[in-house]
Amino acid sequence: MHLGVCYYPEHWPESMWEDDARRMKALGIDRVRIAEFAWSRIEPTPGEYDWTWLDRAIEVLHRSGLQIVMCTPTATPPKWLIDRHPDILPVGADGNPRRFGSRRHYDFSSPSYYEAARRICTAVAQRYGAHPAVAFWQTDNEFGCHQTVVSYSDVALVRFREWLRARYGTIDALNRAWGNVFWSMEYRGFDEIDAPVATVTEANPSHRLDYRRFASDEVARFNRMQVEIIRTHSPGRPIAHNFMQLFTEFDHYKVAADLDIAAWDSYPLGALEEQWFGPQTKARWLRTGHPDFASFNHDIYRGMSKLPFWVMEQQPGPVNWAHWNPAPLPGMVRLWSWEAFAHGAGCVSYFRWRQAPFAQEQMHAGLNTPDNRLDIGGSEAARVAQEIRAMLEAKSDACEDAKRSVALVYDYPAKWLFEVHPQGADFHYPRFAFEYYSALRSLGLDVDVIPVDAPLDGYRMIVVPPLPIVPDDFAARLAESGAQVVIGPRSGSKTVDLQIPGNLPPGPLAQALQLRVWRVESLRPNAAPAVRMLSSSARQIDGSAGHGRHWRDLIELDTRAPHEVVAEFEDGHPACVRLGAFHYCAGIFDEALTRQLFLDVAVRAGLNAAPLPDGVRVSRRADVTYVFNYGDRAHDVEGVEAGAFVIGGARIEPQGVCAYRSG
Repeated sequence: MHLGVCYYPEHWPESMWEDDARRMKALGIDRVRIAEFAWSRIEPTPGEYDWTWLDRAIEVLHRSGLQIVMCTPTATPPKWLIDRHPDILPVGADGNPRRFGSRRHYDFSSPSYYEAARRICTAVAQRYGAHPAVAFWQTDNEFGCHQTVVSYSDVALVRFREWLRARYGTIDALNRAWGNVFWSMEYRGFDEIDAPVATVTEANPSHRLDYRRFASDEVARFNRMQVEIIRTHSPGRPIAHNFMQLFTEFDHYKVAADLDIAAWDSYPLGALEEQWFGPQTKARWLRTGHPDFASFNHDIYRGMSKLPFWVMEQQPGPVNWAHWNPAPLPGMVRLWSWEAFAHGAGCVSYFRWRQAPFAQEQMHAGLNTPDNRLDIGGSEAARVAQEIRAMLEAKSDACEDAKRSVALVYDYPAKWLFEVHPQGADFHYPRFAFEYYSALRSLGLDVDVIPVDAPLDGYRMIVVPPLPIVPDDFAARLAESGAQVVIGPRSGSKTVDLQIPGNLPPGPLAQALQLRVWRVESLRPNAAPAVRMLSSSARQIDGSAGHGRHWRDLIELDTRAPHEVVAEFEDGHPACVRLGAFHYCAGIFDEALTRQLFLDVAVRAGLNAAPLPDGVRVSRRADVTYVFNYGDRAHDVEGVEAGAFVIGGARIEPQGVCAYRSG
């Protein structure tokens, strides 16, 4: 368990560096991230490097005993490079280049930028790869931020055509896969294919999905280039990238496969404001963030990280980029920090050391105010550092991970497909995956978030949010796992080429589920058909009724199979059915009904599940149980001896944390 901070020595007079480093160390910070936006200072003129200031900054930090996370500065190419190679700029769907003047103004497919990035990464890695203070690396910064994964430039189109040749081999194969006989869209060669943008009406959905797959692969290719350079010149030092919260525009599993550490940037209040949450939810969790949002991201990135994942940027106060930017309640920075450790983080790094008094982020809080006084977030970080020391002195196994019995399958291409082919304007894959996760966490269950091809052995409950493209062996692997399985609607509804399966949905899952989806419908926000439970465990929690939302499948059951209808819509159509260990949900349901269904399945799986009080969440890591109180009432932990607590005590005040030995 380590604390870090993001620091920008180029933003401050050199006379402040020594005191900054001393105060960081005294606060309990031992890792410092630098240089991710410093290209214009490192190479102010083409081919002429100024290392002197960065050398001195590194030495100052090193003398104070701080480990450095060295970043490649490729998120912000300098103006002289753009002027030399205008093809670096990405092109939006409107056909206009996205110009210099902020950040992330580059096209992943630009050969000019690929070579320029290779050159600056090599220079930085050669300079600092063996420096004793440089203990970690970060590639770039927040790949895809500001919607910069997809570019419709000429250089992207050239690489897209090459990608299609490699994928399909022949133009006839592509025409069949895309169904191009429809609307006379057949091509004679790959060079006739354009980007799927600016068409009169909807472009071919298979074309659009492939363009998203291509753009995602370009991100992985760009990251891999940087990783290979760093490994050559700085062997043995772990490499991270700081992904963003619930960002889905590229396949993070593919990028993380080349990294040692999957890190992410945690801004719970900004996320609450910018995501799909309704006004009541935003008001309820205005200054805390939703109780399951940060943990969902923790579990996503823990699942793809080879070493313990990091929070590379932790919100320490108000941010500057949401529509409205409230301040967190006192205690929340501490709570968010401990929640990350409870989910397996190896480091929580705060953004930033001191609030900048200039430029785009001057309204974004830091651990210190612009006049260099410790802010509330800084005081809470210091408290976390003290508690870490107490935790380690207690000699518990709090740094060891725990075995989890519940898995949730999370898939990036599913999001792209539903975005390309939503059929309903509010069919939002990340939202539904989060709602499934939130239902599990509200029952006190710890969850692994895994890709569709992950090993499934050892899990007792596996939850699959809507998964349109299903591997042929997925049903068999689910059955072999021995787990109780919940499968969401629209699963198995498309082939890999985005066509309806020949046997209709659920496609490859039909053999296990013994049902056929013969019709579907999307539901307007004011259409919420009633759903009633027909069978339920004795542990009923929210009543036996609820509502469908967004979507429903109309299913036909194979009469030869012993299905049990668990719930039905008001018109008599099945809403949820069970066949052995498999449960199929034929719709998206409200929060209470989803929780009831999941509780029933968890009981069948033999899990110790029960509804938690509003705003209370529990996480387990080896022999330590953590309890977090997002709510506005004190919560009492029962049945734990006073001597077992290593953080806090049995009464947890609002925005409070406790941890106790449970092994």
